[in-house]
Formats: sequence, C-alpha cells, structure tokens
Amino acid sequence: MTDEPSGVAHQLRHQLPLLVWLVLVWNFLWGTWSWANLLGGVVVALLVTVLLPLPPVVGGTQVRPLALLRFLGYFLVDLVTSGAEVAWQTVRPSGIGRSAIIRVQLRTDSDLLLTILAESLTLVPGSMVIDMDRERRTLAVHVLHVADERDVLRQRESVLAQEERVVRAFGSAGEIAALGLSPGERAEAPGRRTP
Repeated sequence: MTDEPSGVAHQLRHQLPLLVWLVLVWNFLWGTWSWANLLGGVVVALLVTVLLPLPPVVGGTQVRPLALLRFLGYFLVDLVTSGAEVAWQTVRPSGIGRSAIIRVQLRTDSDLLLTILAESLTLVPGSMVIDMDRERRTLAVHVLHVADERDVLRQRESVLAQEERVVRAFGSAGEIAALGLSPGERAEAPGRRTP
C-alpha cells in the first residue's frame, strides 16, 4: 500500500497557485471585477490545467530568505542603472554603440534555475537571452552596448554573478556546491567514483 495521495484532489492542491494566478490574469484581462468574470476565470483556469497539464518540476526549490533578498536587491539595482544607461544611449547624440552576443558557460543545469536566470537577465534593459542550451549549459545573451573586449568580459562575469545569486537563493545544497566548479564542469554523481 502506498502513502502517496492520488487523484484529482491531489492534483488540484498542487496546481492551486497556478489556478489562482490564471483566475487573476483572466480578471485583469477583462479590466473589471465581477462575479461573472471570477466564475469565468475559474472555469477557464480549470480547463487549462486539466486539458493542458504542465510537466511536474523535478526537485522543486528551496527558498533562502537572505540570499533571496540579496538577489532581489541586485536585481533592482541592475534594473534602475541599466534602464538609465539605455535611456541615455538612446537620446545621446552619438546614439547606441556596438552591441554583442555573448555565450556564457553556466554551472547549473536545473530547468527552474535556468528559467529564473534567463527571466532575470531579460527583464533588465539592455540585455536579452536569445538562446539557451540546457545540455551544454550555455546561454547566449544579446547586450546592447559594449565598448571593447573588457566590456564583453565584464558582461560575462555579470551573468555568472547573477547565476550564483539565483542558485544561492533558490538552489539545492548540491547546486550551491556546484558553484565551486568551473563553468561547464559537471559535478560527479553521489556514489560514483572515477577510476
């Protein structure tokens, strides 16, 4: 006999945050609150989650409050400073200088952590993730303004620093330990020994 709950009730309990979010988005899209919109949102949310189920996130996440505050603090500072830099570059007489696409070798391969990293990089003005290769653990990032090779290296280091903040805020103990590895190096699986 298994202790794992099964069935629709168990699935809905784990999908509750998604259901609530979908109902909120439905009501925001309509622009007004009413009982009809609320009930319509519940029906649409249930249909979406039942007919188009998302795959489960393997491993989940563990939120570390201090690391999360550090991540959010750096993110907000990046958001404001990058926004000001992009605004200045668009109105200055010389215009926007050279842009670049940089490929960054990462240390994590968690779907969830890669998604958080890619979203946090793309939300900052002046940078956008244009390609993600999970197998090779690389991101291709378009950066708006680079002056020289040192600027490219600085941008690459900022992506790696953001990866570290994301992993420390949301990663498992093993993922945090993997931060000590060189980018691209894989941690050895527990119990496996190299000859």
